Amino acid sequence: MLLFTGKGGVGKTSVAAATALATARSGLRTLVLSTDPAHSLADSFDVPVGSDPTPVAPRLEVLQLDAQARLEDNWRDIQDYLIALLRWSGIGEVQAEELSVLPGLEEIFSLIDVQRFAAEGRHDVIVVDCAPTAETLRLLSLPDALGWYMERIFPIERKVARVVRPVLGQMTSMPLPADHLHGSIETLYRNLEDVRDLLADTERTSVRLVTNPEKMVVAEARRTYTYLSLFGYHVDAVVVNKMIPDEVTDPWFDQWKQRQAEHLASIEEGFGEVPILTAPLFDDEMVGIDALGRFAHAVYGDEKPHEILYSGSPLTFEPTDEGWLLGIALPFVAKGEVDAFHRGDELYVKVGQYTRSILLPAALRRCTIAGAGLQEGRLQVRFAPRPGAARQDMPR
Repeated sequence: MLLFTGKGGVGKTSVAAATALATARSGLRTLVLSTDPAHSLADSFDVPVGSDPTPVAPRLEVLQLDAQARLEDNWRDIQDYLIALLRWSGIGEVQAEELSVLPGLEEIFSLIDVQRFAAEGRHDVIVVDCAPTAETLRLLSLPDALGWYMERIFPIERKVARVVRPVLGQMTSMPLPADHLHGSIETLYRNLEDVRDLLADTERTSVRLVTNPEKMVVAEARRTYTYLSLFGYHVDAVVVNKMIPDEVTDPWFDQWKQRQAEHLASIEEGFGEVPILTAPLFDDEMVGIDALGRFAHAVYGDEKPHEILYSGSPLTFEPTDEGWLLGIALPFVAKGEVDAFHRGDELYVKVGQYTRSILLPAALRRCTIAGAGLQEGRLQVRFAPRPGAARQDMPR
């Protein structure tokens, strides 16, 4: 599975559509869909596209998910309870209806559908045109954010609710969550867990960043790469779109071309071994099968777009003479921008506004952090046995 993300307006939908077309033309059954509520895949292919897989070329189907239907399927029970609770507190019906739908839910349920299509096995490759980067990162971090609550607090809360519901029901008119509501929450979380497992499987899934050779857009791509690495998602290529081609010789473009060349050089240096693909600024819109075919050839040339283009690992565990070394890829991060601490069974790593909780293997839970540092774009956390631990308890 290939996921494309980037700052709004960089051309990620065109890159995703062109990649899907090239993959289908190589002989693989391909599905391309969007998790962005502002769907534009139909515009890219210049054909009507529905909420069911729509054939647009041999071996290629396009899907624009029905966000409202997904909301009904996955959120209705929870939403009904939230509306009842809000109305009990004095909020009007219309306002309660609006407040019961959390921002980003449509994209979340779209990812659940992506996992469902992957599990069905009808397609060899699934290409996902993701929402702009900020929304994508919130989506991809959600299973981690909910994990601690669902594994530790939720089971206790559910048991307590069963005991106190009959008593509180006689004491207050406040709507109380029924047990089937807890079941809906658990089902939603388990679906998100399946999504997380699929997206973090570096042998099945890769993320490709789409950027333009502009200072602010490149900075966004760098931050995105850092956060994707933090959460264990594998980036196998960066696509630099809208490069002014060499054929343009008008002096008016000279300074612009020079700046683009400088930004491209910084991208190639900063992203290290990750392949950098480029696409020119075309003299026409990339709309329709023929145009997307030209676009795909400009991006990939003779490369096979469905193959994993780079196989770096964002998270590693290595044994040492003193214990274990945990490595997390954190490119473009300076020392003062990262914090790591060990609490209970988990290691918490914070970069900017995002915090990842990493559940440690059993052996590392018996250890303490002996040190941590950034080395060549990786956070290296050293674990050593607790004082007095038996030598046989050491991980090997």
